[in-house]
Amino acid sequence: MSKRDPKIVMSPLSCKFTADGMTIDVEIYQLEGAVGWVLELAEADGSSTVWEELFPTDQAAWEEFEQGVREIGLIALLDADEDEDGPPTLH
Repeated sequence: MSKRDPKIVMSPLSCKFTADGMTIDVEIYQLEGAVGWVLELAEADGSSTVWEELFPTDQAAWEEFEQGVREIGLIALLDADEDEDGPPTLH
């Protein structure tokens, strides 16, 4: 990595999450100095689901994830991008 490459800032809200019989990594991050947070759900097989929209805060990204799990379940949330152009916007 060169000195000009931006650093990735991981949110303290990033964690392992287990539901519906599976465990994933919830990754909430942004490029250092950037505006907006990325929400990514990473599965053990290396696949991931990334929201196209950026969130104004890491807390907003976490709340979007929690709402999705509550409303449609983790498995459906991970499979949402196969049915549409990306994970559903739930807010």
